[in-house]
Amino acid sequence: MDNYLFDEFEKVSPQAWKNKIQVDLKGADYNETLLWDNNEGIRVKPFYTKEDRASFDIKLPSSNFNICQKIQVDNEVSANQKAKDALQRGADAIEFICVKSIDPVILLKEIDVKHTHFYFRLNTPNEELVNHIRESVKQATIFFNIDPIGTLVKTGNWHRNYKADTALLNKLSTIQNSLLVDASTYQNAGANCSQQLAYALAHTHEYIAQLGPNCVPNLHFRFAVGSNYFFEIAKLRAFRVLLAELMSFLALPNTKAAHIFAEPSTRNKTLYDYNVNMLRSTSESMSAVLGGANTVANIPYDDLFHEANEFGDRISRNQLLILKEECEMETPHTIANGVYYIEALTQQLVQKALEIFKQIEKGGGLLKQLKEGTIQRKINESAQREQADFDRGELVLLGTNKIQNDNDRMKGELQKSPFLKERKEKTLLQPILPKRLAEKLEQKRLENE
Repeated sequence: MDNYLFDEFEKVSPQAWKNKIQVDLKGADYNETLLWDNNEGIRVKPFYTKEDRASFDIKLPSSNFNICQKIQVDNEVSANQKAKDALQRGADAIEFICVKSIDPVILLKEIDVKHTHFYFRLNTPNEELVNHIRESVKQATIFFNIDPIGTLVKTGNWHRNYKADTALLNKLSTIQNSLLVDASTYQNAGANCSQQLAYALAHTHEYIAQLGPNCVPNLHFRFAVGSNYFFEIAKLRAFRVLLAELMSFLALPNTKAAHIFAEPSTRNKTLYDYNVNMLRSTSESMSAVLGGANTVANIPYDDLFHEANEFGDRISRNQLLILKEECEMETPHTIANGVYYIEALTQQLVQKALEIFKQIEKGGGLLKQLKEGTIQRKINESAQREQADFDRGELVLLGTNKIQNDNDRMKGELQKSPFLKERKEKTLLQPILPKRLAEKLEQKRLENE
């Protein structure tokens, strides 16, 4: 088309919009009234125009997002039944959480492996088990969640030791989709978006430096998604930009879109008025979908205090089905393209994350900064700022620090502890642990029931 409807209207500059807003404010200061800074140090404006757009060529997935069901494998037969039921009810991906060695033939019996994505979270990964799984289901799309650096980050220790874990990685790094970079730990511990992106990039760089460029095609990534809706959309998009920057800097090919597995954050989930968790996880899942996640695994609304149950799993899966089918988000990955606000946020997150990443590399890399406690200190500072906002009531969790239901009783509902357990074993470095905002408040409420 040569003629566009809006060509008939006079173009309005950003300054003209600002002047109009200033008039409507009737003397109130524009900067103090309508501009705000968040914990990222990013200033958010009341409006955005095409001048705020960023010219990013983001490699996004070419297919629909996958709905993933998480299943803990205590017994292969029962896990197989749960997987078949989940797939029949709308899931198209399964994450098996394997607490022991497994028999993949029994686990995947009578499952349509050609049209299902599988994620194996192995408690004790070894070359024999990985190869056995691969050989048993050659036609399946399989991702192994093997991440020794991630284990070190979360627990303070390697799986076995540095030498043994590095040797295992060298053997496994050429196997398709064998190597995970788990950035969810950083978010759940209280890192802001810029930090999460920088640490994920540094985490990736450590593997490439140790294993060489051949590991790059087999990397995949895991992110937790928080409640800051537009920032979280921009976060996932920004990571793809940053990864492309890293590949370009290292003169490595970047021919395909990175595979991103996303799940809602645990940081803002609550014990009291727990049904609100459904609203939180729906918003977070939508951010993941619009941000371009390949696979989304939801968290059941009662996951904090109930053991896994059919009802909770079904509700969490149906939340994603509603997004995909009733909200018509079957192919959502390009929806955010050209959105001025999201593109501006993406650009700012990229810039801030690159600054942090360069500081990490200048300081010797992620492992060195972890051993020195620098990363832990930075995350703790961010978490404390957010906690202070929550404690003052500026960061609101409905039903918890605002609009509490005083008749809500939870003591008799706890099938498992919703609180962080104190660990006493000796560690090589200070682990980065998940911290929920509502924990202290909930502990007091439980004591007073």
